[in-house]
Amino acid sequence: MSNIIVLKCGGSTIDELSDRFFANILTLKKSGLKPIIVHGGGPAIKKMLTKLNIKSEFIDGLRKTTAPVMDVVEIVLTGSVNNSLVRKLNVAGIDAIGLSGSDAKLLMAEAKDLERYGYVGEVTNVNVSLLTQLINEGIVPVIAPIAVGKDGTRYNVNADTVAGVIAKKVSANQLIFVTDVPGIMQDNRLLESVTVKEIEKLIKSGTIYGGMLPKVRAAIHSLNEHLREVMIVDGKQSELTTDHQLVGTVIKKTISEVVE
Repeated sequence: MSNIIVLKCGGSTIDELSDRFFANILTLKKSGLKPIIVHGGGPAIKKMLTKLNIKSEFIDGLRKTTAPVMDVVEIVLTGSVNNSLVRKLNVAGIDAIGLSGSDAKLLMAEAKDLERYGYVGEVTNVNVSLLTQLINEGIVPVIAPIAVGKDGTRYNVNADTVAGVIAKKVSANQLIFVTDVPGIMQDNRLLESVTVKEIEKLIKSGTIYGGMLPKVRAAIHSLNEHLREVMIVDGKQSELTTDHQLVGTVIKKTISEVVE
């Protein structure tokens, strides 16, 4: 079984990640796990676009990325958010390095639909050997979801998607979505484990709604024969179980769902 875990930190949670969260990452690392972190940065991007009076719109849940918007996305994600997260990890005693898709062709992409979405990309390749090299040296890669095309064009890629693709490519043992909620709640109770079929029922009943929907969809989409479970955890109130597992909701496929 792989000892690689991929954590996706949402842009809205990065500033609120608790000291305990970073301490837990260090504990997981010392227990033999090899973390890779992917982060978003939506709120910080929105703030900078507003400040610079650059208009942007969302189409199908994706930020239409014009050339001026792309400039801001790259500056905010690789300059501000990435550096902030790397600093916090280093302070917590975790050797971390900041990367974007431009570094050693880490994330290669092509346009999803240039006319409709602008410079929004779909990942076509991941430099797995670079990531393997770093984690084997005990370094935690912290990845901003900016990818590049063969001609050097920059693309804005959804961070949930990037985390899922990387988890698949490196054959990660687990993908963890770090959010600002404890996990999936039903009647004020944390659901510790749910299957894909149960998720569909919870969506239909309205138990899963709003901002949790895209996270859950990305989680389900990430599941494959290597990655059997995805977890949603709270970055603000991070807890570890006695067997070094973060506390949250585990989403997994049943044997019949894997066969399908």
